[in-house]
Amino acid sequence: MRKVPTTVITGFLGAGKTTLVRHLMENNQGRRIALIVNEFGDVGVDGDLLASCGIEGCADDDIIELANGCLCCTVADEFLPTMQALLDRPNPPDHILIETSGLALPKPLVKAFHWPEIRSRVTVDGVLAVVDAAAVAAGRFADTPEQMAQPDHDNPLEEVFEDQLACADMVLLNKSDLLDAAQLDTTHGELTAKLRPGVRVIRTSRSAIDPLIALGLSAAAEDDLAARPSHHDTEDGHDHDDFESFAITLAEVADPAALEARLSQVIALHDILRLKGFLAVSGKPARHVVQAVGTRIERWFDRPWQAGEDRLSRLVVIGEKGLDRAAIEAALLA
Repeated sequence: MRKVPTTVITGFLGAGKTTLVRHLMENNQGRRIALIVNEFGDVGVDGDLLASCGIEGCADDDIIELANGCLCCTVADEFLPTMQALLDRPNPPDHILIETSGLALPKPLVKAFHWPEIRSRVTVDGVLAVVDAAAVAAGRFADTPEQMAQPDHDNPLEEVFEDQLACADMVLLNKSDLLDAAQLDTTHGELTAKLRPGVRVIRTSRSAIDPLIALGLSAAAEDDLAARPSHHDTEDGHDHDDFESFAITLAEVADPAALEARLSQVIALHDILRLKGFLAVSGKPARHVVQAVGTRIERWFDRPWQAGEDRLSRLVVIGEKGLDRAAIEAALLA
């Protein structure tokens, strides 16, 4: 029996995973592709964006969203039943994409492909790690001097980032257009030094890559786990207590540009890692998307509000533990 190839897409918050998924699905070359998308918070933004993008040949039930937790922690409860349901369809997919949350560790997910319920029916074609080149160049995942001065210090961002790289079969050095040539070469070299021999690094902008390169790696990653070390290999389990997420509901927004300026200030002041969501703009029939990685903010109108849909402005905030939720809400609701 032919095993259905599955590509696991990992990468830190805001690296460009959802953009990559959309690109691969838009260029599916006639293949039936199913997607499992996982988000850390309890509000699904990425799955909603993908479901509303109108990709030809992509039915609503081809996109399955698992929110409120990382797949690496909910393998038995959510991932396995979802995979079984996909494989049991009368016309199962030709290829499965799994977009993990930006805080997920890919290795526990790859391990799950050994479970008896699915091991003879599906294989990990490859683990793709999407990396934000500008964030790496800015030292987002490096130890700060304060951290280095502390004995036995932990850097949760670095641990997640390194685990994602260690499990990768291919790395997309994304947002390469945000760096000059010298910065890009330096970042590329530093990244390559962290990878297993033979792992290819591809420079991309907006996660654009030929599906013939990204899919069809035939890595069978589930049979190669020993070569993919993790900071958590000696632990029975792990948690994400170093991070937190919450959602803020706003009234209709009269001036998105003014809100963007306020968002930038709040993100910088509270060191927010990721902010994303949708805005209802006064007098506009279309939904307005907001995506922020650090203080880099993008926004655009994506689709009309649907009949019966609540015109709500809602933003998801993700950061390290200890975010001052009350202060952030007060600043954005002012």
